[in-house]
Order: sequence, then C-alpha cells, then structure tokens
Amino acid sequence: MADPRGRVALVTGASSGIGAATARAFAGAGLRVALCARRKDRLEQLAAELSTQGAEATAHAVDVTDAVAVRAMVDEVAARWGRLDVLVNNAGRGFSAPLEQTTAEELRALMELNVVAVLGATQAALPIMRRQGSGHIINVSSVVGRRAVPYRAAYSATKFALGALSEALRVELTGTGIALTLVYPIRTAETEFHEAEVQKVPWRPMGPVQSAERVARAILSCVRRPRPEVYPYWPVRILAVMSVIAPGLVDRGMRRVL
Repeated sequence: MADPRGRVALVTGASSGIGAATARAFAGAGLRVALCARRKDRLEQLAAELSTQGAEATAHAVDVTDAVAVRAMVDEVAARWGRLDVLVNNAGRGFSAPLEQTTAEELRALMELNVVAVLGATQAALPIMRRQGSGHIINVSSVVGRRAVPYRAAYSATKFALGALSEALRVELTGTGIALTLVYPIRTAETEFHEAEVQKVPWRPMGPVQSAERVARAILSCVRRPRPEVYPYWPVRILAVMSVIAPGLVDRGMRRVL
C-alpha cells in the first residue's frame, strides 16, 4: 500500500501511548481512523483533535475482551466506510512479578487481554479483508516477546504467544492479499501503560527507551511497505539472534543488571 490515503484503519488501545501516536500518524498520512479503547472521553478528545486537522476519525468505547462488542464495532467501521484495510492490535497491559508469586488467575486475565482479544479482533476483521482481497493485520508485541526478562515472565509469555499465533496466521494467509506484521518495540517513554501495570515488585526498567511516536512512524512505514516483522529499535534484532545462539550469554548479561 504505497499510498495509504483514503484507506481505513482500526487501532485498538488508541487512547494513549503507541495507539494514540499511531492514530495521529495514520491521520497525518490521509488514512481514515477508527479509534478503540475503553476510555470514551480520551477517544472523543483524540477524534476531535484529528478532525480539526482535516482527518476522518471515529471513537468506539469498547472493551476488546468483549468479543461480541468487538465484532459489532468492526462491522460498524466497515459499514461506515465501505471497507477495512488495516487493523492494529495494540491494546494490552503489562505485569511485573516474580513467577513464583504469579497466580493462575492473573496469568489467565493477562492472556485474555494480550492474546485472546487479539484473536477476537482479527477473526472479526478477516472476513471483511478476504472479501476485499486485501488488508493488513498489525500486531504490537514487545522486545520481551523475543527474549523473556526476569520478573516479567507472565507478560513475556503473552507476547511469545502473540508471536506464535501471528507467525502461523501469516503463512495461512498466503495468496489472500492480506499481510500480517509483528512489531517489536522496546519500552516507551509514555507512562500510562506502566502506571496501569500490575506490579508486585518495584519497577526497574532495563535498557533504552524510545518514544511512542517513533514506534508509530515504524508502523506507518510498514503499512506503506508491508513486511513480516518491524523493529523500531534495531538492536532488538541482535538480541533475538543472540537469545537463540547464545542464551547463556544473554542470561549472564541480564543477571548483571538485576
């Protein structure tokens, strides 16, 4: 999709952080944007902001773990604009705790939001994209979906699961005209995601930080030129390779910063 102007994108988790930055980047590139999150007031503010800049934007206050509501929203977006070209599955929540102190209920709730909800939104969008013969699913993962880190085992598990689902689906979609991209950002400077995170240990961020806007630019770039994986911070590629060929070395590096 070299020129995305006039195309339709649905962004979940759009009320702040990477989601809001992506919505702004899309609108600036001429896409029509449907904003999804639970916070209606924040969504309406963002939709109004984008509208004043000449963009078409709608706000949908939907909990992505409600599969029925998500399907209705996807159908509403497609009915309004006649198509759905891009789905950005960005909604999610962090979790920090020693694995020994992580309950099964906490892991289930995290999986429900970070993995199962992505499945629901994707399954709602795919029939529309299949009828069009084109579309693009973009799943926002994390660096911890490439290498699990201490005290984030549960969160890492959800991102590894998201990667597995995405890699399999990408091949299943061969010949349909539908692309699928996994995005692996590092920690962003945006604080709301971390403030909403369940923390059973003091948060000790490791490694560098990038802006939500940088991630959004990378996402927009892959809309224009689809590719299987996007690394807004390129050293993550090295970490991914090292975790496979020298996991012990990576372990030792992490122990030194704990």
